[in-house]
Parts: sequence; C-alpha cells; structure tokens
Amino acid sequence: MEIEVSYIAAFLVGLLGGVHCVGMCGGIVGALCLGLNQDSLAAQNKTRSSLPYLLSYNAGRIFSYTLAGILMGGIGWLGSHLFDIYALQKILEIIAAIFMLALGLYIAGWWKILASIEKLGGKVVWKRLEPLGRRFMPVKTYRHAFSLGLVWGWLPCGLVYSVIIWTISTQSPLEGGLLMLSFGLGTLPNLLLMGVFAASLNQFIQQSWVRQVAGLMIMAFAVVMFYRSFG
Repeated sequence: MEIEVSYIAAFLVGLLGGVHCVGMCGGIVGALCLGLNQDSLAAQNKTRSSLPYLLSYNAGRIFSYTLAGILMGGIGWLGSHLFDIYALQKILEIIAAIFMLALGLYIAGWWKILASIEKLGGKVVWKRLEPLGRRFMPVKTYRHAFSLGLVWGWLPCGLVYSVIIWTISTQSPLEGGLLMLSFGLGTLPNLLLMGVFAASLNQFIQQSWVRQVAGLMIMAFAVVMFYRSFG
C-alpha cells in the first residue's frame, strides 16, 4: 500500500510541478511545434494534427525518465547490498525529502538553489546532448518526434533531479522506474496543454499565487517524507 501511495505522490508532484515545466519547457514545446514539417500538417487543422506529434515527444521524454528511474533505483539496490540497508535507506529518504523541500521552495519562487543545479547540468549534460536533438529537426515522422523526446528527457531540470533522488531511496530498479513513470505521467497534462494553449496557460501559470500554492503542496509532501523517514 505504501508503494502505491508513493506512485500517487510522484504523479501529483509531476502535476503540481507543471508550473515549473511550463516555464522551463514551454519554449521547447513551442520550438518543437514550430519545427514540425509543415507538409505533414497541411492536410488537417494544425492543432489537431500536431497532437500526435506532441504525444510522441512526450512518450519519448517519459521513456527517458523511466529509464533514469530504473538506473538510479538500481544504484540504490546495489548500495543496499554493499552497506547497512536500514541506515542507507533512512539516509536516502532524508536526502530525497530535502530535495523535495528545496523543490517546493524553488517552484514557489522563495529559494532558487535548484537553479544552480540546473545550470550545472546544462554545462555537463545538455551541452553534449543538444546537438543530438538537432538531427531530428524538422520533425517529419512520429519516430523523429519520439527520438527528439528521448533527448529532451535528459534536459537539466531541478524538478526531475529531485524525483530522481527519490528513486534512489526505493532501492529497486522496478520501483524506481515506476516512480519516474508516475512522475512523468503527472507532467504530461501541462505539457500537452502547453503545446495547444500556450499563451493562455502560460499567463495563468505565471501568477505568483499559482506557483506558491503548488510549491506549498510539494513542501507538504516533503514533510510527509521526513515524517516517514524518522517514523
């Protein structure tokens, strides 16, 4: 039962973290839509015909998240077999809770520490992956869109990094993968809407009270995680 609750919590973190997704990835979604081969959209209404491509982008992105969860859950599993399993689990749970608290503060706009982590990731990871993504532009097929989404999934993001830390504490490749899958599915509604209703959604998300409410709810998850780790 506790595992199922974690999946629901990860989904809600992805959903609430959408206020960050829209700000961070909104420009990317717009660029992806503009990068579509116009011949593939000519026969239908542009909004309707772009939706399958958006789904393909996001399927690739969520697949990358799930793969990262499997890998990091595997690292947690390996660590649990090398060290004291109980002590290691508690340490990882506390670290995950700290990152979740920092995430809530970041989304609410009260503390920008994760922005520094994103910048570091941009220099180390995205600098090498971004040229790979260019190979699939302009997008001509759903396979191109999915491949571009695979690359997009490794975009440096404090929201994603926070949940990845959480997956290590699962100490299981399967549970880590499912946790990231749940999180990825939670981010899906906002990013799909961003591709279709970019202007109106972005205007709503940028309101400070929306970001603060989302940040507070994520911080509430962090408090629950702290409680469980010390319980």
